[in-house]
Amino acid sequence: MIQDKFIVAKKKFNSRLIVGTGKYKNMNECAKAIKISGADIVTVAVRRVNISDKKKPLLMDYIDPKKITYLPNTAGCFNSQDALRTLRLAREIGGWKLVKLEVLGDKKNLFPEMIETLKSTEILTNEGFKVMVYCNDDPLMAKRLENAGASAIMPLAAPIGSGLGILNKINIQIIRKQTKLPLIIDAGLGQASDATIAMELGCDGVLVNTAIAKAKKPYQMALAFKNAVLAGRQSFLSGRIDKLLMGNPSSPIKGII
Repeated sequence: MIQDKFIVAKKKFNSRLIVGTGKYKNMNECAKAIKISGADIVTVAVRRVNISDKKKPLLMDYIDPKKITYLPNTAGCFNSQDALRTLRLAREIGGWKLVKLEVLGDKKNLFPEMIETLKSTEILTNEGFKVMVYCNDDPLMAKRLENAGASAIMPLAAPIGSGLGILNKINIQIIRKQTKLPLIIDAGLGQASDATIAMELGCDGVLVNTAIAKAKKPYQMALAFKNAVLAGRQSFLSGRIDKLLMGNPSSPIKGII
């Protein structure tokens, strides 16, 4: 397991758990939960989190970007133009090229707007960005994103913040079989066991925000997700037994007394 590195855009990470920085009670709680989670990557909503105004609390004062990789994202963007502007701004502010693209369809269900997402992916990759893409769980669209130059495919498990867990395991498995890109479950997880299931399906990682930040005990939930990702990955690498319709005795039936 020590050698089992998580690789995105040729960069190696120890943890397969990515944690968001939103929805916490305060910056101190956010920083402590992330530390407990062991995450190497944190998402930063460029349009919502202060990363440049020194007159206000800076995220960098609580989470050191030299120790943890910042992943700027386009949360709150509903068209390609806004998403492109946001990530170009992130590059100007901090030099970030590894980014998370998120173009939403509407403010109610927060599903990804895939036509705008695909268009944005093509433009950003041509500009030299390494784009991790939030998307629906459609295998055909996931393949188009890969062909457009995406660095990682990030299908939702369920609507953002819903806590419903993975609703379509079959599509996730199909996407897994057809792509060599990092596959990361993004959005909709509610409890640690959801992360284990994602990893057992062969996903390379999971992204969690609400499930930790809004838990009654965020620190304990952060630790639970850390352990769940490790357990799920180890289970996947171990190779599960075949599923059988009938029972199969644990003890041999031949040569018994």
